[in-house]
Amino acid sequence: MCIPNKSGIFASLEPAKPLRSTSVACLCKKDAQMCGSFYFYTMNNRIPFPKSYTSAHDLVSLLRSRGLTIADAQKAEHYIEFIGYYRLSAYMYPLLKMPKEQHCYKPNTSFDQVMIIYRFDKKLRLLIFNEIEKIEVAVRSAIVNIGSEMTGNPFWMTDCHNFIDAAKFRHTLDLIDAELRRSKEDFIEHFKQTYTDAYPPAWILAEVLPFGVLTNIYSNIKVPRIKKRIAQKFGLQVAPFESWLTIVTLTRNSCCHHARVWNKQNTIRPMLPNRLAGCWITQPTDALRIYFNLCIIKYFLNIISPNNDMKTKIDALLSTYPSIDTNAMGFPRGWESEPLWSQA
Repeated sequence: MCIPNKSGIFASLEPAKPLRSTSVACLCKKDAQMCGSFYFYTMNNRIPFPKSYTSAHDLVSLLRSRGLTIADAQKAEHYIEFIGYYRLSAYMYPLLKMPKEQHCYKPNTSFDQVMIIYRFDKKLRLLIFNEIEKIEVAVRSAIVNIGSEMTGNPFWMTDCHNFIDAAKFRHTLDLIDAELRRSKEDFIEHFKQTYTDAYPPAWILAEVLPFGVLTNIYSNIKVPRIKKRIAQKFGLQVAPFESWLTIVTLTRNSCCHHARVWNKQNTIRPMLPNRLAGCWITQPTDALRIYFNLCIIKYFLNIISPNNDMKTKIDALLSTYPSIDTNAMGFPRGWESEPLWSQA
């Protein structure tokens, strides 16, 4: 027996009207989200949250009533308690019948299938994070070295004259200050105790800055030829280089926060370069899916680490989990033969 979901779909029946000014756009200072179309959504359709806490035991019963086969209820309860039902529900969603709002599972769908997808996603995140680390280190080094060389200033990262947007620079400086206050690294403590300079030189400072802060520093560099030289280090033009760094950063953050990545649709569309120094894909694919992110990572690796084994790792992971729907990840048929992936 499958019990459909009877809750309503909370969406405005009328399209949101454009707002005339910023002062009108944000009518409630306490809720920054009440802007644009979301403002109309919340003001017209908000209701009290109707659900209460449900025990793992009752959740197993609920899943069974919706058609999910659970062979070992005790084990399922254990996973729900230690992983969380809400987190696992993201891996249950692809297994629902249409319309998914009724929360009825496809025939012969089991809790074991949910856990297979969950474990695959976990291993995929670990694989991605390991490869992105190499990109992060290489980009960090390029920004530091080229910026220091071309400005002739070891402290160029904390010098406002090197940046376009003063407000963005001040925000970045606040982030730098916060990182330096938090840091317990020996080399930071040594610098503070030994030198009178307000900030460490770029090559020391960069070692304690998050990758997102580094990419913000890059995007705000005033001299175009510095940005161009850094981007050329990776065979890209400035605009697509910034775009791809954003994708790499967001993907890295998803992996760090244990967020689902395998079939998630990105919210930012990466820019396509006019030309590339290395090989690229030829088959059309959805640029908002994880496969495209993997292609961006592979492109960087082919420049940073020739003869890398990223494809071998992906092949091994997909072979271990043959039931995973690679179409949901954006993989086109025959992706293995693409020039990008053929290059070791």
